[in-house]
This record gives sequence, C-alpha cells and structure tokens, in this order.
Amino acid sequence: MIFQRTELLLGSEMMRLMAQKRIIIFGVGGVGSWCVESLVRSGFQNITMVDDDFVVESNFNRQLPANIQTIGCPKVQVLKNRFESINPQPAIKAVQRRYNEETSSSFELESYDYIIDAIDSVKDKAHLIVSATQTDATLFSSMGAALKMDLSRIKTTEFWKVQGDPLARALRQYFKKTEKPSKKFQCVYSEERLFNQIPNKANGTLMHVTASFGLRLAGLLIHDLIEKEKKTPSTPSCVARSKF
Repeated sequence: MIFQRTELLLGSEMMRLMAQKRIIIFGVGGVGSWCVESLVRSGFQNITMVDDDFVVESNFNRQLPANIQTIGCPKVQVLKNRFESINPQPAIKAVQRRYNEETSSSFELESYDYIIDAIDSVKDKAHLIVSATQTDATLFSSMGAALKMDLSRIKTTEFWKVQGDPLARALRQYFKKTEKPSKKFQCVYSEERLFNQIPNKANGTLMHVTASFGLRLAGLLIHDLIEKEKKTPSTPSCVARSKF
C-alpha cells in the first residue's frame, strides 16, 4: 500500500525494477538528502548513502536530517533512521566515510547501477566522476546549488554543455590537468549567479533550490530507468512449435 499511487503511474514491472536497482549517492546534505528522500518514497529499496559529516546548526536552513534533536549526529545515520520509518523493508546502507582518492576503491563503484554525485569538493568530485564513468553504472551529478533563488532557471544537460556554473567551470579546468571522464553524463545546474548580502566565506543557500536540485536528480534516475526499459526487447509470449 505504501507505493500504490506510484505503481498506478509507473506500473508493477517498473516497481519491481526500482526495487532491484542498486544506487549509491555521495553527499547527503542540502541536495543529496532530498534526492534520497524522493528515491525512497518512490520505491527504490537498495540505496547506499555516503557522507562523513555531522549535523550542525548551519545545516538547518536546507538539509533534511538537520533539527534540534539531531545536532552532532552523523547525517547518514539520521537519514537511515528516517527512511526506515517510511519503509522498513529496503536495504538502506549508511556509510560514514569521505569519498576521496584514498578511499575510492572501498566503494566498489562497479557493483552499482546508478551513481549520484552530490559532493562539494572539486578534487573529490572530479575523482568520483572519473571513477564512475569508468564503470557501467549511470552517473548523475549536481553542480553548485548555492547563491540561487529562481527555480525556473534549474536545468539538466550533459556535463560539457553546462554553462554559467562556477563548479562546472572549476571541474573542467581540473580535468585539463588530470584524467578526464571517459563517457558523458547528465548534470543538474543553474546559470543564475547571485551574491551574498553579507560578506562571508560560505555561500548563501535556500532550501527550495537545493531540494529542487536533489529532486531533479531523482527524477533523472527514474526517467532513465523508464527509458532503458522501453528499449529492452520484450520476451516473446510464445515459442515456435516443433515440426516433430
């Protein structure tokens, strides 16, 4: 009954496929946490969340796991508890670890169907993108969601076609000096560029934007799965009879 409304729209076979697909998401902050929320509520049941961070008060304005009761708690564990209260059946894994060059091999990226990148660090993000594109998994990546307010300007496109996004620009400059992604991948981004009203090293953010980035990532994954299923040859309902 949990997914009755979803099944009405997508059908029983798609629900079965969604439950089977293995997904790993890196970064469950202002973007990633909302992405996983959407995936869990849609019916995906095999999700691994990776993040080494803890909840702090500055997360309250945009991050799903952040509230008074969870200050100081690992974000991945808070989210795991939340999602198991929505649907206790999924195999949701909480990995409190930072993704970087040194830890990358421990995640076994090749074992996943989908990889979602919601990492902020340029160096770590670049390494994940290169590693993910060397596997058969489908990669979706979030560019910068800070310093933005207009939802109508959020777009999706292939990474090398992203325009007006400082994070994408920094990644492309980084790739010029190191190894490049081995295949194309879709990104969520916005060309909007605002500025802090109060000088600060951190960039200002709003939940309706960061959450929309996360929800758009979840939407890309669902759409991709549907499109792949359409292209999969159907099993014949009957076989030719023998001549004997």
